[in-house]
Amino acid sequence: MTVRWGLIGASTIAREWVIGAIRAAGGEVVSVMSSSPERARAYAAENGIGRSVSQVSELVSDPQIDAVYISTTNELHRDQAIAAARAGKHVLCEKPLAMSLDDAHAMAQAAKDAGVVLATNHHLRNASTHIAMRDAIASGKIGKPLAARVFHAVYLPPHLQGWRIEKPAAGGGVILDITVHDADTLRFVLGRNPVEVTAFSQSGGMGREGLEDAVMGVMRFEDGVIAQFHDAFTVKYADTGFEVHGTEGSLIARNVMTQRPIGTVILRTAEGEQELPTTDKNLYQTALEAFHAAVAGKGRPAATAEDGIWSLATGLAVVEAARGGAAVKIKTGL
Repeated sequence: MTVRWGLIGASTIAREWVIGAIRAAGGEVVSVMSSSPERARAYAAENGIGRSVSQVSELVSDPQIDAVYISTTNELHRDQAIAAARAGKHVLCEKPLAMSLDDAHAMAQAAKDAGVVLATNHHLRNASTHIAMRDAIASGKIGKPLAARVFHAVYLPPHLQGWRIEKPAAGGGVILDITVHDADTLRFVLGRNPVEVTAFSQSGGMGREGLEDAVMGVMRFEDGVIAQFHDAFTVKYADTGFEVHGTEGSLIARNVMTQRPIGTVILRTAEGEQELPTTDKNLYQTALEAFHAAVAGKGRPAATAEDGIWSLATGLAVVEAARGGAAVKIKTGL
């Protein structure tokens, strides 16, 4: 079955990554919705999409659409996802799923009630580098995991700044934009859930309206594993990376916190160093293939609604910890 898609949001991420991934995974993009009819028409023409609409209700009522991809600003996700689910459409939603845990749970419940798939677009867990790290840990290559370190400080280019640095009500700020990715990737690689966070945020000159543009902190996971993270919109010249250190070895990954299928993973043990094999497969294509399989009843999406709730809960705890200066327990309501 060819999954036919509608896009809720004429976004940069859809244009640069998701439309191509849908098509590469065997799907078809048939319609796009933007609140601006002019933008919707232009976007459809530029991206080879047959139809454009300006209302969510019009898109989700289209019988030619099986699934929707939501890439609007975060405060809109809940109502759009619930409307799509109630119309019988499967949903792939950008992270964070919503602005609150109550809203995220309402989205998950609506999908469950309608019998449709709800997935979170956490692309990083689909990187072959992170899959190689997860598999190495699961097979005991580094012994008992003790600590991890994620550095995901980047420079947010001008064409992506906008609401991310200007609108708290839309879920702006580096924590809900980047730290949620760290949380999901750490959960995926470590095979453990975070239980507590501490953090300090920074306003380095990019964020406005009281929004943080950088954050550093520590997450404590089940079994006592601790993970340091540094996220930023303001760093122009840093590399990204991910390390996991255990009793019998370390995994050292570089240039892996990115949308592109690049980077390396080194396994370092008493026997020396070896580079783990990886592939250059598109992360979003991997996600869309898993989503299409889930729609067909043949598996689960790469990142489920539950995964999205976990990352949101962790991000919200980081926000609270940075504001209050104390450790905050992570509560998902799951």
